[in-house]
Amino acid sequence: MTPAWLALGGNVGDSRAILDRAVALLCDGEAVRLTARSADYRTPPWGVEDQAPFVNLCIAVDTTLPPQALLARAQSVERTLGRNRANEQRWGPRTADIDIIAYDDLSLSDGALTLPHPRLFERAFVLVPLSEIAPDLAVGGIRIKDAAAKLDAAGIEKLPPC
Repeated sequence: MTPAWLALGGNVGDSRAILDRAVALLCDGEAVRLTARSADYRTPPWGVEDQAPFVNLCIAVDTTLPPQALLARAQSVERTLGRNRANEQRWGPRTADIDIIAYDDLSLSDGALTLPHPRLFERAFVLVPLSEIAPDLAVGGIRIKDAAAKLDAAGIEKLPPC
């Protein structure tokens, strides 16, 4: 089993319920085993600011899937939950977005997948929930909690359990 960390977010429909379903669909307990899940966070939109706030969370998993297969599984879950990448605005509204943040300590860039995620250290909406479950994880030699402390987390609100 290989450890991996993923970020999930959405702002269309009942985002918390949709993201709960995304985690359940992604993590089958065999090929992908959930090892940790952050709280849900309400976050301001990023990229395209004229849209509803997002709900974001991060998960840690152990997986037998290689990175490309994990990505394919994540994109299949997105489609199952109503995401249509072909007809959406980049950084615009979506039901579910699932990004692989890191896959063990692998560095990869194959056109379809770049690991670690190339914009990880720019995104408080990922670093805040990720630092909850993996504060001492080092990605590219940088600890997640240190990277999170350097970003403006204004507007990011930890939500109470459902």
